[in-house]
Amino acid sequence: MFQIRIFKDKTARHFMLGITILSLFLLFAIGFGLAFKAWPIIKEKSVWQLLTSSNWKPFKGDFGFLPYMISTIYITMIAIIIALPLSLLTGIYLSEYANERVKKIFAPVIDLLSGIPPVIYGVWGTLTVVPFISTKLAPHFVEFSTGYSVLAGGAILAVMIIPLIISILNEVFSAIPREMREASLSLGATKWQTVKKVVLRKSSPGIIAAVVLALSRAFGETIAVLMVCGNLSDIPHSLFDSCYPLPALIANNYGEMLSLPTYESALMFSALMLFVIIVLFNAGSRIILSRMERKFQL
Repeated sequence: MFQIRIFKDKTARHFMLGITILSLFLLFAIGFGLAFKAWPIIKEKSVWQLLTSSNWKPFKGDFGFLPYMISTIYITMIAIIIALPLSLLTGIYLSEYANERVKKIFAPVIDLLSGIPPVIYGVWGTLTVVPFISTKLAPHFVEFSTGYSVLAGGAILAVMIIPLIISILNEVFSAIPREMREASLSLGATKWQTVKKVVLRKSSPGIIAAVVLALSRAFGETIAVLMVCGNLSDIPHSLFDSCYPLPALIANNYGEMLSLPTYESALMFSALMLFVIIVLFNAGSRIILSRMERKFQL
């Protein structure tokens, strides 16, 4: 009987190891496949030229990704700037201040927002956010704006990632032992001082993890952003200019690439850029998290 248990334990361990290796293999397979498809354009033009050029004329063989990269970064940063404070304050309220009745009301609402298809957010942004920016907000800053802009894309993306961040933060805050809160309060700290000095400090690695997951989703979001960003292949110079992020570029032009092999390779290069950015960003954030966890343990 003991030998059977040992055999089952080893089998389970090796099976889970195999699944883990398969997961890593899939990651490398995706990266290798994208690199293989993008190699023709990389061989024809240098990576530096592709990343720093603004000319996008596929039928003439010009592929400059600078406007698309800048648009992607702008939209993602705006989304995080809008979403993080709202999500953090909401998470703190639900975790530390709200009673059970309020929590029972808001929990399914947050889950519902997380499950809404991106195209619904895109339609809502087209009908409400874009006209608001065009007629109400932009005239105070620029002479004219269609509303299809960097700001519209960032705002829609922020609304989409807020439920994700709130859900993660709730789990992070709930994992902090209640004894730590009670010890702080017993020493004379106020509720807000306890939240600021104990809850937020102890949950800093979890907050960073939530931001990383939100950024990973924001970088690759396509349909909703595509519908409100304007899809203009110029470098945006203000929040009210139209833009063209990388995911929208791939989605809009994927059907046209079949007639031009170089066009296909260029689009695969843009997908490879997104893949590399997300992998490097997650790896870097993992290193920061590990250092922060060691610091707090000490």
